[in-house]
Amino acid sequence: MAAPAISRKATRGKRVERPYLHPYVAASLLGVVLFLAFLITGNGLGASGGLNRLVVMVQDWFVPQHVNTTAYLIPMAGGETNPLDNWVVWMVFGTLIGGALSGFFNGRLKVEINRGAHISPRTRLLVAFVGGAIMGYGARLARGCTSGQALSGGAVLSVGSWAFMLAVFIGAYALAYFVRKLWN
Repeated sequence: MAAPAISRKATRGKRVERPYLHPYVAASLLGVVLFLAFLITGNGLGASGGLNRLVVMVQDWFVPQHVNTTAYLIPMAGGETNPLDNWVVWMVFGTLIGGALSGFFNGRLKVEINRGAHISPRTRLLVAFVGGAIMGYGARLARGCTSGQALSGGAVLSVGSWAFMLAVFIGAYALAYFVRKLWN
């Protein structure tokens, strides 16, 4: 049975949601983008470095003495160094803007909380925040986020990146057993 036709009047003011790209097509396009990133900039892809520089910028506003005396932070914002003067910061902004534009043009830009039937929105947000905090800590501990480690490090056959991704998958499958009831 065919789906009912949507009249033009019913969709006026609201974009019709388009289907996602096939996963193999999307993965191939991501591979091309990664290759071009290495070719053009000499760097791979990643997000945690850009977000880290934004955090260091805020730290530099409030506790500049700490930034100027911490060896890890000095190259990012010590002295007269501008933490935003790095390609990875602008890549993060470009990713956010590109994702928002893609969502808008494909009819998927909306405010919603994806959750299972047996979890409240508040609990879902709390679990997401805790998971994000753990992932952020892990990204700094691993000296890179999953995109930087898996995509860029994996593409250049870095043993550390492959070990990191193996640990991510094992950890995710182990944790999924305990949190799956939140989605069912």
